[in-house]
This record gives sequence, structure tokens and C-alpha cells, in this order.
Amino acid sequence: MGPEESRDDDLRTRLHAMESKLKRMRDQRGSHNEAARRAADSRNSVQEQGRELRDSIKSKMEEQKEVRAKAKFHQARRDEIQKNVRQLISRKKGRRDDGPGKSVVIQLSETMGEIEKIENRIMTDGGLSLEKENNLIKKLKSLISRREELIPSVEEHQIISIDLSDMDESIQRLRAEADNEHQKMIDQNKLADEIWNDIKPLFEERDFLRGEGDRLHSIFVSEREKSDETHSSIVEMLAKVNEIKDEIKSQWLERERLVRDHNKSVREALKTPDQDENMVDDLSKRLIEGGSITFGGTVPPSSEELEPSNSNKKTTRRLGTSRGGKR
Repeated sequence: MGPEESRDDDLRTRLHAMESKLKRMRDQRGSHNEAARRAADSRNSVQEQGRELRDSIKSKMEEQKEVRAKAKFHQARRDEIQKNVRQLISRKKGRRDDGPGKSVVIQLSETMGEIEKIENRIMTDGGLSLEKENNLIKKLKSLISRREELIPSVEEHQIISIDLSDMDESIQRLRAEADNEHQKMIDQNKLADEIWNDIKPLFEERDFLRGEGDRLHSIFVSEREKSDETHSSIVEMLAKVNEIKDEIKSQWLERERLVRDHNKSVREALKTPDQDENMVDDLSKRLIEGGSITFGGTVPPSSEELEPSNSNKKTTRRLGTSRGGKR
């Protein structure tokens, strides 16, 4: 085996080994891509569960917020009613409270009582002077205006009206209503606590899904990085494989050229004169110029050969060699 054939075998051996390694690397890259795809699918599924869970938490939080708002509403009504009770008790004991903190219910009851008294006086007191009557009418208009201002506030808080002429009965009614509002407040807060107890496990599950999503995303990123690294190695290996293939092809083309040149030289050496185009052209030219041409590879006979032979002269035939004396 010549050195060129040995080198060719070495290149082919290297090429086979590299192509086998390329196949393993491609399989490895495919394995990393598949692992990344599975991690991405799992991550997306977990994230979708997380989104649905967050929507559920948000809905329950809104529900709890509404319940808490109802509890606060009942608490505010309870506090207002209890304030009315305290002011009625103080009024019953003879203490009047004309400060800004007076209950709107008491203010409305007092205003309506004043309106009723003035209307009765105007209608029944015949000894009123014109000036006094005008003053009472002016005060009545002011009280009616005040009453119209107080009524929306009382209706807004849904506070029961009271009768100042029967304070004991009004106090008892207000206390019962305050107790009722207090119980409603407790019930609403209890319901809000139950909703919160339902929400707490959802927060734990949400945190778990968030952590699981982060873990799966890390796996996805890691597998993609491994796939990219393997792909880079494949690209480098392919460049080397192509170099070896180019070298093998170059050697094959060179051997083919040598064989072709050798065969051509052999064919040229084996050509007869009639197959040699150059010789044919040369002979044709000589014929045209009037020269002589000898075919068959013979030469013209000499002048001695053209002389007639002496028929009487005998030709001596030699056998063997004439070295030494006759035997």
C-alpha cells in the first residue's frame, strides 16, 4: 500500500469516526430539545393553573371585601343608634345637648316638634299681632327648611324615627334596633372570616404553583442552553468533516487525473501512423509537395542489392562457430 492510499484510509477512518460522533451529538441535541419542550409544556400548564387560581382568589377577595363593607355599614348604623340612645337618656334626665354631635334623628324629631307647635299656635292663638305672626311664619319656614335637610341623612342611614313624647318606648326600640344591627355586623364579619379561611389555602397553592413554574422554567432554560452548546459543537464538527471530505475528494480527483493521463499516454504510444492525425497531415503535405512516401516500414534496396546475383557462386552455410581448429 502506497503512502497516498494509507493517507486516504486514515482520512476515511477519521471521517467515519467523526460522522458517528456527529450522529451521537445530533441525538443528544434532540434529547435536550425534547426535554426543553416537555419542561416548557409543563411550565405553561402550571402557569395556566396559576392564572386560573389568581382569578379565583381575586373573585373571593372581592366577595370578602363586599361582606366587610356590609359589616361596616351595620356597625355604623349600630353606632348611630347607640348614639341616639345615649342622647335620649341624657334628654330624659334633663340634660340637653345642642352641640354638633347631636344625633340627626333627635335633631329631626326636635325640628318636627317645633314645626308642629308653631303651626298649632298660628292656627289657635287669635291674639297674635301681625308682627308676631310674621315672625312665627318666618321661623316656621326656617324649621321646614331644616327638616328637609335632615330627612335625607336619616333615610341614608336607615335610622328609625323616634317619638320624643314617649322617650322610654323610643329608647327601647332604639336599643333593640342597635342589638339587631350589632348581630348583623357579627354575622357579616363571621362570613368574611369564613371566606378568608377559604382563601388562605389558595394563597399556599398559588405560591406552590409559582415556585413550580419557576423550577420548570429553569429546566427549560438549562436544556435549551445545553442544546445550543451541542449545536455549536455540531457546527464545528461539520466544518472539520467537510474539510476531510474535500481532501478525500481532492485526492480522488488527483488519482483520477493521473489515471486519465496515464491511459492517454498509453493510447498515444500504441497509435499506428494512420491513427496519428499529425502524421497524416504531414504525409498529406509531403504528397502535395511531390515527395515520396514509403509505407509498411520498409526501406528502398541499395545498388548492390539491385545487381544480378552470380548464379554460379555458391553460398557457404555455416553451422555452429568457427572458433579453434576443425574437428
